[in-house]
Amino acid sequence: MLTIETLRHRIGEEIAVSDWLEIDQNRVNLFADATDDHQWIHVDVERAREESPYGAPIAHGFLTLSLLARFSGQLLRAEGVKLGLNYGLDRVRFITPVRVGSRLRARFTLTGITDVEGGVQVSWTATVEIEGIDKPACVAQMLVRWLV
Repeated sequence: MLTIETLRHRIGEEIAVSDWLEIDQNRVNLFADATDDHQWIHVDVERAREESPYGAPIAHGFLTLSLLARFSGQLLRAEGVKLGLNYGLDRVRFITPVRVGSRLRARFTLTGITDVEGGVQVSWTATVEIEGIDKPACVAQMLVRWLV
């Protein structure tokens, strides 16, 4: 298990890599329902196959981004932390569209730790990779508050 003190000496290092997760049409449809974003390129499979430049439906960029909660929640835990809070994002880029049926994973590089009242603020560079594709789907600078 990681500790905040050990992490202070690992700034700039990759700390964790998630398992692969398949992005299926059901997940995309559920996200569309949750956000009221039913653009055809995401939910109309036949039209996306025929008219989309990607030849298939693609996941919402914000769906890809939201999966960072899943990936980080599984991997980024430290001893003595009572509560982890999403504090926000400094920068997000959606680099490569995620075709439905693709598998994603996230890599987390520690970019900083700052003491704050009640704990620390931890900065991560999160890179969401698409299996078999050179360019990432998404790169985001995540900020997390760990309360101790």
